[in-house]
Amino acid sequence: MLSAVIACFVIGYVVIVFEHPLRLDKTVPALLMGAICWALLSLGFNSGALDVVDSYGQLFSMGGHGVDHLSDAAHHDAEHGFTGTLLHHLGKTAEILIFLIGAMTIVEIVDLHRGFDILKGWISTRSKKKLLWIVGILGFILSAIIDNLTATIVLVTLLRKLVPDREQRIWYIALIVIAANAGGAWSPIGDVTTTMLWIGKRVSTAGLIEYLIIPSLVCFAVPFLFASFMKPFQGNLVTPELESDEGVPVSEERLLSSKTMLFLGLGMIVFVPIFKTITHLPPYIGMMLSLGVVWLVSEYIHPEEDFTEERKAAYSAHKALSRIEMSSILFFLGILMAVAAIETVAVGEVGALRAVAESLDAVIPNQDIVIMILGFLSAIIDNVPLVAASMGMYDLGAYPVDSKLWHFIAFSAGTGGSMLIIGSAAGVAAMGMERIDFIWYFKKIAWLAFVGFAAGAAVFLLIENVFNTAG
Repeated sequence: MLSAVIACFVIGYVVIVFEHPLRLDKTVPALLMGAICWALLSLGFNSGALDVVDSYGQLFSMGGHGVDHLSDAAHHDAEHGFTGTLLHHLGKTAEILIFLIGAMTIVEIVDLHRGFDILKGWISTRSKKKLLWIVGILGFILSAIIDNLTATIVLVTLLRKLVPDREQRIWYIALIVIAANAGGAWSPIGDVTTTMLWIGKRVSTAGLIEYLIIPSLVCFAVPFLFASFMKPFQGNLVTPELESDEGVPVSEERLLSSKTMLFLGLGMIVFVPIFKTITHLPPYIGMMLSLGVVWLVSEYIHPEEDFTEERKAAYSAHKALSRIEMSSILFFLGILMAVAAIETVAVGEVGALRAVAESLDAVIPNQDIVIMILGFLSAIIDNVPLVAASMGMYDLGAYPVDSKLWHFIAFSAGTGGSMLIIGSAAGVAAMGMERIDFIWYFKKIAWLAFVGFAAGAAVFLLIENVFNTAG
């Protein structure tokens, strides 16, 4: 039965990779994979063929002969353990989805009010190379403040205004994924994995910034330096202005609420980590509050525009909700629940992912190499369970807060995902919003992400092993 669960995951992953040749939306195999993996896991568990492990490392089993040979109390405990594990993983997945829905809705509300036209007006260059560096630096900085996922959503929306040609635009967006993941690695709120390590008291805010900002800068700058000499970023952009019915260029049309909604929207997203710090509540609660505030303002700001009720509806949050990529939300649901099923399957007395991590540690004695492999794996498998497994592998007593180990895990898991388009939340969001082909990204961008990851890792190890040791 274990083989069936793993086979289901592998087949589903392959179908996702080849979604364009198969002409099948990636959401379909993701949902099927998530549901079937858990169905197989449940059948195997209830028949006694599989054991499961919850997030606290507790093993639940129906025994080798299945449910009929268990006492009522033992059966209840085992069944409750399985159900509780499923609900736990669904809850963790829902946290990500609610956060994503809130962020995407706020961005769409700002876009409906033409708020990003304000940013567009600040970027006057038509040079493809200069634009690459401008949006890259924006992605690197924004991702550290509002997380790599939200920064990617904001910049994809901005690039739709700046680069009308989709074939040209996806090159910029692919590089933004690299910049956003690099920027998120040195901030405790920049990536879900760094947040996990921060909340788990493995790293501190000051420690992350001190030890990871230079490697992260290298991870961002090296790919962009190489890309600057590539053909897609040579020359100038051709951006013909669209005209309205009155003959006025659309980009010159302004709403009185454009600037207000831009700063309110971005400000409320930035407020989320502040809210978390003050209340110690999960980030999705702060995002719910931020969305509520932006929605409230958007309902009452239009009388100053002297709009009719019909025209106000075109700028409402309801309209924004209809524009978000629900297929991307469902893709996240399927893929994260499928990974959770693999994490839950017991191999011996630990989960399958934990077993893989321990095997790597036993086979490869050099810890730095193990963590770099973790970075490569994070491009294939969701980095959240990988980081969770690594947190369980290494004892906090042996590796205290801000040890080299935890910083390297934060860097590798955060930036390694850039090597595949589905290897990070930022990549998945970009893939969903612009329908970027997996194979195209692998052929054109993966090597750039690898070069950046390798360069950043080398700089990190040089600083830690040479300068810090010498000091």
